[in-house]
Amino acid sequence: MRNKIIIGNWKMNKTPKEVKAFFKEFNKATFKARPKTIYGIAAPACDLSYALDERPNKKFVISSQDISKHLSGAYTGEISALMLKEMGVTYAIIGHSERRTYHHETNKDINEKAKIALENGICPIICVGETLEEYESKKSKKVVETQVKECTKGLDVTKVVIAYEPVWAIGTGKTATNDYAQQMCAVIRKLTSDKTLIQYGGSVTPESIEELLKQPDVDGALVGGASLKVDSFIKLIEKK
Repeated sequence: MRNKIIIGNWKMNKTPKEVKAFFKEFNKATFKARPKTIYGIAAPACDLSYALDERPNKKFVISSQDISKHLSGAYTGEISALMLKEMGVTYAIIGHSERRTYHHETNKDINEKAKIALENGICPIICVGETLEEYESKKSKKVVETQVKECTKGLDVTKVVIAYEPVWAIGTGKTATNDYAQQMCAVIRKLTSDKTLIQYGGSVTPESIEELLKQPDVDGALVGGASLKVDSFIKLIEKK
């Protein structure tokens, strides 16, 4: 049976002082985490060291929100796998729809980033998903199939996480139905492996996560806004 994986993507939120306050409150909380569940947060680059220092233990994983496809060199503003590895970061979100949209990242870029992450012991969380236009044009399956194939080309798919995030459901309050999420994650499963962990991302809340996790091909969630506050984050990861 596959593990579950729940990662809170903080996006461009929280100053170092706010990171410390989050973990001060989190570390005082009493709860039982879901069994066989990997959980943690993806912090902005400038917050990573604070999150690593303040987290309760190493079971609480810390992820970066991006990674460079270069190991070092004249790439101003980039953060390399070597830097992240030495810090103790173990996951990296790669190809989030916001990176694809605002930074024009391609499937080839994402594949190169995922490869260098794996080569340096960092698990890539590779994001795929269709836009509203693609969804309404009934191109969702084709779009996601292409993204998965091109983003995982030459990779050991048993060692990556795939996050299916319908772009039309991110930060909009809209959520794909459980059946739809399962259908799309099943498409990804056929292209990867029974061992590949597949997340759903797109306005996930403590109220919606239970039914999502009951779907046979949904192994977890990539959560945005609901991960920013300690009480709602705990509701996402605690045993029911």
